[in-house]
Amino acid sequence: MGKMGGDLVLLLLIVIGILGRSHIITTAACVLLVVKLISLDRFFPTIERRGLELGLLFLTMAVLVPFATEKISFKDMVAVFTNWPGIIALTGGAIATYMNGKGLEMLKIDPQLIVGLVIGSIFGIVFIRGIPVGPLMAAGITALLLKIAQMIFGKL
Repeated sequence: MGKMGGDLVLLLLIVIGILGRSHIITTAACVLLVVKLISLDRFFPTIERRGLELGLLFLTMAVLVPFATEKISFKDMVAVFTNWPGIIALTGGAIATYMNGKGLEMLKIDPQLIVGLVIGSIFGIVFIRGIPVGPLMAAGITALLLKIAQMIFGKL
C-alpha cells in the first residue's frame, strides 16, 4: 500500500465514523492522522503500547465516579451480595475480566488478529449500532469463539 496507504485508511475510517455516527472512531482516526501529518509518528509506538492502559485508566475512573461522589453507598455495595441481579452482575463482571485476559493473551500470541477485531468493531458500530468498549473484550470473545471452533473442527 505504501506510505500513503495508512493515510487513506485513516481517512476512510474518518468517513466511516462520520457516516456511522461514531464519534470515537472519527476522533481517534483524526488524532492519529494529525499526529502522522505533523511528523510525530515517533510517538506511535508509545501510543500503541500505553494507549490501552491510559484508556482503561479513564474507563475505570469513569466507572468509579459514583463511589467518589457517594452516589453508591457501602449499603448499596452490600446489597449486591444479597439479591440475584447483584450476584449475576458480580458473575458477569468476573467472566468479562477473565475473557479480557484471554483476549490479551490471544493478541500477544497472534497480533495480526487485531485487523479483524478493528474491522469487526467498525462493522458493529456502523451497521448494528454497537458501542465500542475496546479491543480486549472483542479479543476475549474472539478467543472464546476460536476455542469453540477448535473443539468442533479440530486444529484451525
